Formats: sequence, C-alpha cells, structure tokens
Amino acid sequence: MEGETTKYAADISSVKEAYDRIKSLVHRTPVLSSTSLDDISGRKLYFKCENFQKSGAFKFRGACNAVLSLTDEEASKGVTTHSSGNHAAALSLAAKIRGIPAFIVVPKSAPSCKVENIKRYDGNVNLAEDNMQSREEVMNKVRQETSAIYIPSSNDGRIMSGQGTISLEFLEQIPQIDTLVVPISGLRRYDSRNSNSCQGD
Repeated sequence: MEGETTKYAADISSVKEAYDRIKSLVHRTPVLSSTSLDDISGRKLYFKCENFQKSGAFKFRGACNAVLSLTDEEASKGVTTHSSGNHAAALSLAAKIRGIPAFIVVPKSAPSCKVENIKRYDGNVNLAEDNMQSREEVMNKVRQETSAIYIPSSNDGRIMSGQGTISLEFLEQIPQIDTLVVPISGLRRYDSRNSNSCQGD
C-alpha cells in the first residue's frame, strides 16, 4: 500500500550496529589485487580476503554478531546449529569467546578437518545422518535437552548483518569501488545419491 515501507531482515543500520558490536573481535581482513586478473577482465579488481578471518571464513562475522546479540539469559542456555563445516566452527568460536556452550550437529560425511575445527573451539559435536531431516531431528533433540538457542547458518537477520560488515571494511579500504560482487544466500549442494543430502553450510 502507498506510504508503506518494506522491512528487511538486515539493512545498513543493522550492519553498522553489527560492526560496532563485533569489530574488536574480528580480523580486518586484507584486500588484495591481481594484475593478471586485471588484464583478463579489463578492470581493476580487488579481493576482500575473508579466508584470513578468524575460524577461516566470513562466517565468523555473522556468528559473532548473533551470539553477542543474545541476552544474558538466552546466552546462558548456550547455542546450537546444524552445519557441515564453516558456520559450525564460527559459532563454536563465537560461543567460546562469550563463554557459553555450543552444541553442533554435523553430518557424518563432514570433512574431518572441519569437525576438528569445531572441537578445537570447544564445540560439542553431535553426529547426524547425511540428510537434512536427520540433521534437524538431532538438533531438535539437542534443543529439548539443553534449551540452547538455535543460530542458523543463513536466513537470519543477525547473521546477515554480521556478514554485511565485510562491505563496510571494504569501502573504507578501497573507497573508489564502483561495484561490489558478493555471493548471497546459503549454499545447498545436494548429493545425487540422496536428494535430501546437503553440504556447504
């Protein structure tokens, strides 16, 4: 209707609030360039290297913002999620920093290096079968037993606002950027042997 404004899960205000909340905890990751790729593209390209972020991925920004956004009462119950890797490690680290438990559900097919990362950050690993239904069932059981707060890997305003802090840093580091190219949404890679199998979150 005329005069109504659309309310988004994340906007520039929530991103700025997230950055104020997490900037003392996240790495200000470097921006690199490549003359070879510049020559190929005919453009000057810059790359924000979130592979140097804590826990090894940009996911720490969102997880950190979500965990720090919890009230003390909520945080005292711990956090939980189901994830095959990067979000799981990021949430475990964010929880460790706040001093609360993280109950992580991972599929049995998750790479051992990712599972070890979760454990290194003191995440409590709970194994599920290699399909989304099992992951959600195991996590719901964990929630019933612990009352932990569910922090999804995507589709959550706190997560999106935290990830969006990348852009604030990027524009401070390279203010003359004309266009930002960013992959969005949660990645779903389905195993052809099992249409319910999901990797990549």
